[in-house]
Amino acid sequence: MAASELFTKFARVWIPDAEDVWKSAELLKDYKPGDTVLHLKLEDEKETQYKIDPQTKELPPLRNPDILVGENDLTALSYLHEPAVLHNLKVRFMDSKLIYTYCGIVLVAINPYEQLPIYGEDIINAYSGQNMGDMDPHIFAVAEEAYKQMARDERNQSIIVSGESGAGKTVSAKYAMRYFATVSGSASEANVEEKVLASNPIMESIGNAKTTRNDNSSRFGKYIEIGFDKRYRIIGANMRTYLLEKSRVVFQAEDERNYHILYQLCASKHLPEFKALRLTHAQNFHYTNLGGSPVIEGIDDAKEMMNTRQACTLLGINDSYQMGIFHILAAILHLGNVTIKSNERDADNCFIPPNTEHLIIFCELLGVDYEQMAHWLCHRKIVTGSETYIKPMPKFQAINARDALAKHIYASLFNWIVHHVNQALHASVKQHSFIGVLDIYGFETFEINSFEQFCINYANEKLQQQFNMHVFKLEQEEYMKEQIPWTLIDFYDNQPCINLIEAKLGILDLLDEECKMPRGSDDTWAQKLYNTHLNKTTLFLKPRLSNKAFIIQHFADKVEYQCEGFLEKNKDTVYEEQITVLKASKLNLLVELFRDEKPATSPTEGRPPVARATVKSAKPRALQPSKEHKKSVGHQFRNSLHLLMETLNATTPHYVRCIKPNDDKYAFTFDPKRAVQQLRACGVLETIRISAAGFPSRWTYQEFFNRYRVLMKQKDVLSDKKLTCRNVLEKLIKDKDKYQFGKTKIFFRAGQVAYLEKLRADKLRAACIRIQKTIRSWLQRKKYLRVRKAAITIQRYVRGYQARCYAQFLRMTRAAILIQKYQRMYAARQKFLRIRSATIVIQSFVRGFRGRRQYKAVLREQKAIILQKHMRGWMAKRRYQRTHHAIIYLQCCYRRMMAKRELKKLKIEARSVEHYKTLNIGMENKIVQLQCKVNDQTKEMKSLLEKLGNLETTYTNETEKLRSEVDRLRLNEESAKVSSNKITSLLEEIAILRKELKETQAQKKRLEEGADKYKAETDLMVSQLNEQNALLKNEKEELNRRIQEQAKEITESMEKRMEEETKQLEIDLNDERSRYQSLLNEFCRLEERYDNLKEEISLVSVSKPGHRRTDSTHSSNESEYTYNSLLSSEPGESEDGTRKMEEFPDQKGTLDMSLFLKLQKRVTELEQEKQALQEELDRKEEQVLRSKAKEAEEQQVKARGAELEYESLKRQELESENKKLKNELNELHKALSEKASPEVIAPGSPTYKVLLEQLTASTEELEVRKEEVLILRSQLVSQKEAMAHKETMTEPMVFLEDIRKMKDQGEITQAYMGLKEANRLLESQLQGQKKNYENELEILRGEVQNLKEEINRQQQLLAQNLQLPPEARIEASLQHEITRLTNENLDLMEQLEKQDKTVRKLKKQLKVFAKKIGELEVGQTENVSPAQLADEPIRPVNIPRKEKDFQGMLEYKKDDELKLIKNLILELKPRGVAVNLIPGLPAYILFMCVRHADYINDDQRVRSLLTSTINGIKKILKKRSDDFEIVSFWLSNTCRFLHCLKQYSGEEAFMKHNTPRQNDHCLRNFDLAEYRQVISDLAIQIYQQLTKVMENVLQPMIVSGMLEHETIQGVSGLKPTGLRKRTSSVADEGTYTLDSIVRQLNNFHSTMCQHGMDPELIKQIVKQMFYIIGSVTLNNLLLRKDMCSWSKGMQIRYNVSQLEEWLRDKNLQTSGAKETLEPLIQAAQLLQVKKKTDEDAEAICSMCNALTTAQIVKVLNLYTPVNEFEERVTASFIRTIQVRLQNRKDSPQLLMDAKHIFPVTFPFNPSSLALESIQIPSSMNLGFLLRV
Repeated sequence: MAASELFTKFARVWIPDAEDVWKSAELLKDYKPGDTVLHLKLEDEKETQYKIDPQTKELPPLRNPDILVGENDLTALSYLHEPAVLHNLKVRFMDSKLIYTYCGIVLVAINPYEQLPIYGEDIINAYSGQNMGDMDPHIFAVAEEAYKQMARDERNQSIIVSGESGAGKTVSAKYAMRYFATVSGSASEANVEEKVLASNPIMESIGNAKTTRNDNSSRFGKYIEIGFDKRYRIIGANMRTYLLEKSRVVFQAEDERNYHILYQLCASKHLPEFKALRLTHAQNFHYTNLGGSPVIEGIDDAKEMMNTRQACTLLGINDSYQMGIFHILAAILHLGNVTIKSNERDADNCFIPPNTEHLIIFCELLGVDYEQMAHWLCHRKIVTGSETYIKPMPKFQAINARDALAKHIYASLFNWIVHHVNQALHASVKQHSFIGVLDIYGFETFEINSFEQFCINYANEKLQQQFNMHVFKLEQEEYMKEQIPWTLIDFYDNQPCINLIEAKLGILDLLDEECKMPRGSDDTWAQKLYNTHLNKTTLFLKPRLSNKAFIIQHFADKVEYQCEGFLEKNKDTVYEEQITVLKASKLNLLVELFRDEKPATSPTEGRPPVARATVKSAKPRALQPSKEHKKSVGHQFRNSLHLLMETLNATTPHYVRCIKPNDDKYAFTFDPKRAVQQLRACGVLETIRISAAGFPSRWTYQEFFNRYRVLMKQKDVLSDKKLTCRNVLEKLIKDKDKYQFGKTKIFFRAGQVAYLEKLRADKLRAACIRIQKTIRSWLQRKKYLRVRKAAITIQRYVRGYQARCYAQFLRMTRAAILIQKYQRMYAARQKFLRIRSATIVIQSFVRGFRGRRQYKAVLREQKAIILQKHMRGWMAKRRYQRTHHAIIYLQCCYRRMMAKRELKKLKIEARSVEHYKTLNIGMENKIVQLQCKVNDQTKEMKSLLEKLGNLETTYTNETEKLRSEVDRLRLNEESAKVSSNKITSLLEEIAILRKELKETQAQKKRLEEGADKYKAETDLMVSQLNEQNALLKNEKEELNRRIQEQAKEITESMEKRMEEETKQLEIDLNDERSRYQSLLNEFCRLEERYDNLKEEISLVSVSKPGHRRTDSTHSSNESEYTYNSLLSSEPGESEDGTRKMEEFPDQKGTLDMSLFLKLQKRVTELEQEKQALQEELDRKEEQVLRSKAKEAEEQQVKARGAELEYESLKRQELESENKKLKNELNELHKALSEKASPEVIAPGSPTYKVLLEQLTASTEELEVRKEEVLILRSQLVSQKEAMAHKETMTEPMVFLEDIRKMKDQGEITQAYMGLKEANRLLESQLQGQKKNYENELEILRGEVQNLKEEINRQQQLLAQNLQLPPEARIEASLQHEITRLTNENLDLMEQLEKQDKTVRKLKKQLKVFAKKIGELEVGQTENVSPAQLADEPIRPVNIPRKEKDFQGMLEYKKDDELKLIKNLILELKPRGVAVNLIPGLPAYILFMCVRHADYINDDQRVRSLLTSTINGIKKILKKRSDDFEIVSFWLSNTCRFLHCLKQYSGEEAFMKHNTPRQNDHCLRNFDLAEYRQVISDLAIQIYQQLTKVMENVLQPMIVSGMLEHETIQGVSGLKPTGLRKRTSSVADEGTYTLDSIVRQLNNFHSTMCQHGMDPELIKQIVKQMFYIIGSVTLNNLLLRKDMCSWSKGMQIRYNVSQLEEWLRDKNLQTSGAKETLEPLIQAAQLLQVKKKTDEDAEAICSMCNALTTAQIVKVLNLYTPVNEFEERVTASFIRTIQVRLQNRKDSPQLLMDAKHIFPVTFPFNPSSLALESIQIPSSMNLGFLLRV
């Protein structure tokens, strides 16, 4: 394709930049061939020019479209070059926070300098089993690919992790090993994976150090081989090390540290075991303070020391060896502080001052002679042919010798530790394959480069060569596989550089030769290099200003090496005399380090010998017995490097290149300069160059068709997709060399995909413009029509408004005229009326004046007449009164005289006697009458007084009123009298009255004014009161409202709190259920593991000759330990268990002791918890019983009191009757003796007989009454004395009065005898209680004594165990536990035998009683007369054969139990049962068998049947564990069996819905509540197994169907892919779709419905299925950048809607399944919503409440536009989201727990099916069962 077609206006290119390496720019005009300058515009809007080289005419690299930026694989980029790679890495690292990126077969890992939550176990599970291209790039994906290829190709694998210091190599290697340890597990119980991971802390402490670039830099290379068996489980590991930086022991640059272990040792100096090391702070030691930075921020060296020691212990390095290591390390520190002084007289001599403290400590720690060490540190031995000389050394040479000794000791210790770590990790079985993890230094270049950098870069040259050859080989294989014409690709071959280093007369060869020279030096070696290689190869150069350095052109860059120190480091010289002193050490470990032969035995005692050759470090021992055969460091390194390359070439390599983004260790900061240096050095760009030289872009035909369908016309689309793609490409790209057609893929040259993307974007842009044009035209047309319609409407309204205004004007004009008319008429009429009114007024006044004057004259005349009349009448009245008064006076005088005369006569008569006599007659009667009258009158007077009082009170007010009226009337009367008497003064009074009238009127006015004022004040007061009242009302209403609101708030808060507490309780309940069910699941796993181990043991035992043994702790044919509390009572089983415990002692070693102890501890905790709960339950029951007993006692006391009262009343009644009878008898005797005659009372007379009979009857009745009285009294006394023990003794003689009443001596005697018997009875009861108490006390004392003995025995065993080693301690504890369990079994057997004896005894008694009852019934029937039987009517009727009245039971023989289990469980086919028979038939049959065993009261049969049933179900489920139909069938039947046990248990809670017939079928003799719990646990296990089966079936479908498959075709277009294979989203053959998931769900649902599973259980299962679908889909979405797009969100929402539709069709909306999909729904919505403004952020935060903050941020970071029209999420928007969500308290975990299982419940679901109506089909082969 011509450049003019690509370099057009607006095309974007990369131009070099000094700071950013590359800058983006945009063309301002098209490029034409021949142009020398490109006119560009930078991103900051500045314009610039780019000059084109006239010779090469090379144009700047083009920039990829934005849609390709941020790809997972760099090879997916259309333009493959350095700026594209750098920009893609920067965008992923800075914007998306993604540290991993693929580059073909290489994983590029950028160190984030921050802990990221992407390495958890959930992430490991998510990557496990996935293809490498299906998930986002990750170190786990590389590890999974290596693991998968090892298993698939049967070939060893290698993961090569490289990079410079601080790039994260060690961490990446560590995560890869963690992945293998987690995914594969270990083949044995030795926890090999933990040991492999535990080797990391040890190697980091002794081999890592702080540098200026990295706080934890590995200063050695290591290659770890992780071994696997045939089942690909970890069995061991092996480590090889390369080129430890020994010089760091004695020298560190500024701001660097020595090895970590030395600082950890100094930080732990306070520990008691380290006191002997005599350590101080690290700053006080020369070797640890050279860098001046002894502390790393954020690192606790003391804590790291603890981790290191724990790792050593785990790897089998015991405490003694650890202390030996620490002694040697402390000695090295003290050796560095030994001061060597030069002799003042002779500079060639030096000496160590006597009694140097640090040298003394050094010698004490290593156990060597002080004098010898001091001597040989300052002298050396020179051996010539015939003589030996001891020569003193100068000071600098002695210091070098001291440092060389310290380095040699540390290197030897390092190799020893590596050797023993390898022994601890060595596999005990044969290794089938391995995966090697190479953690090696990357290419290094510093200001001063020495021997170490030379070796490192030499190793990287070899690795780069291997890498290039591997990449080239893969490219060639891909082309040959697709049958593409192969053309040789030119790539950089660094073999000449390798030859320069390692070939004959190469740099290493010349260095070894110079080391052998007697007086060889660095200068002479440099001259040899110049003479040999200078000007003979372009790869070797000489610096201009130095004669002691050389330059090598490596594949990454030129490096200048300083020759100084090369010879010394290559020789690695240590004087033998010093080593000889160390060999004589008393420290065993030090002797091992310098022993000539191979290392001694490992500190891991009892470990088997290594099968293959002894594993050593890649660097052998420095000291050899002969100098001539001593190899140089360079030679050793070259040999180990060749061995490494052979190993790598024999494996399939996987490459991880670690990049350091900046030198300041800032989190997520990208320095382009440093990054591009490392990209050039690590071979990433070389991979890009090799890929770009061929066909880097590759598409499958289907992917190409889906992506570029828009470039095709309808006629171009054919049924053959391959032919369609060929035709389209020939039209689009004319140059056929730019692409090639393979078998399954289309291969493109670099830039062709970008060109196709440009065509696609242009086509879409043109279509978009056309759509916009049409839409805009339509919008404008709609706008015009709306405007036109609006104009017409406005015109209509305006015209109407104008017409209405004119009409209004006319109406107003007419109205104005009318108003004027009427106004004028009104004015004229008013004028007329005023004149007329004035005339009338004048007339009225005139006429009134005349009338008043005439009236006054008539009035004066009339008044004068009246005055005359009254005056004349008054005078006549005065004369009459005087006459009348005189007459009355005369009459009075006469009458007085006559009265005096009569009085005298009466006085004379009164003095006479006869007068008194007449007066006394009848006086007495009159007095009586008067007295009666007085009494009556007194009563009447009282009543009248009462009435009067009432009347006075009622008439008081009226009286007052009347008084006021009377006063007023009196005043009026007086005034009238005065007026009548004073007629003459009337005129004056009239005048006075007029004055008073005026005064009254004035007063009235004043009163009215006062009244008005008072009224106003009153009104004001009333208004104020009203206002106050209103305010009070308002306050009252406000208070009421507040009270109501507070009450409402309190109610709401209480309800809310109740809801929260309820929810919390529900959550706690679910957590407890899930915890219990998880424990149950773990128990099932351990049970299966135990069964597997048992099978393996049985296989092993079969292969060996001799007696065959079974397991020692478990039953061989039944797993009854699941419910041993129920089955431990069987003697036979206990004997079998005891016998089996005695057998097979040799298999104890195969058990996992730690696991067994953990399980034992857990069982103990559960037993203690159960015991505590049982004690609490007993305490509660005791409290309830106490309260009930107290209530019953109170009621009894009350009843007893009532009985006592009743009996006392009865006694009194009898005594009264007794007295009455005695009196009658005495009277009868008296009457007979006094009145009767002798004849009458003669013995033979009838009267005598009658009396005698009456006397006898009375006597008998009297005796009966006496006996009753005595009995009652004795009962009263006994009851009273019995109650006296419970009550106070305040009244000891309650019935003393009754006793005193007993006059008769016989009565007292009988009462005394009754009291005596009552005392005897009480005494016997008291003696019995005392005996029981003493027996219980003796039993308790015995138990206490047993417990004391048991405690003493336990303490003795514990003391003995503490003295034993760990292995023997475990065996002893196991033996003790076995003994304890045996004793418990024996005790239980004794108890069982006692109970069996008691049961047999009771059964015999029951049989005897039943026999007696039968005899009594027979006797009763015999008593019936035959005549009665004969009288029964017998009709001659037809008697048909009637069905037996079955009881719903099935009888079977004991021998048929195994046949029942076999036919009903083991060999039953669920499909036939589910289709043809009633659901749950096996459960009904089993329960009917249990009913019969309960009916015949056979506990052994019940236990055996239930045990066999449970074991049979477990056996068939284990055999067919992956069959959903089997598992579903037995889950349904187990639940039905559980419901039957509940329904027919006889408990009222389960009998509510039973029919009377079903209630008759309830169990009678046994309570199977504990068995119900066992069966419920079994149902939980089956449910968990069913969940696993569903998960295994759905797992392969979920990602393909929910994410990858395009349910809505054409919505999302695929983006270009890289070298990594990606799963196609098109439904090819074998690809799962959403329909596949729905069909599978239908299959599950129909199967469960056919099996008759409970609807509530089906809902729980569906909820679990939907949770699995949602969690797996969301987890994959969070780990796949290519799935996070707008169109994919639409696909997900459509798929979820289809699942919701399925729920509605199955009527499962209330199952809670939809809620489990809520996180997935919100994630899909998050992909589709706007992500720009703060309002969008707020909406996202409120919408995504089911997602965690980490998940929301991850989705936003992964969001990738599929088309150019979509926009990326900005980093500022993501930060806004993080700020808004920072207060949200949610889990930091990124992925959902896809393995989570909701706790299951089994709601009680009774059956309406009658047991007697169940028929057993013959097809089930259960003919031996008899219906009862």
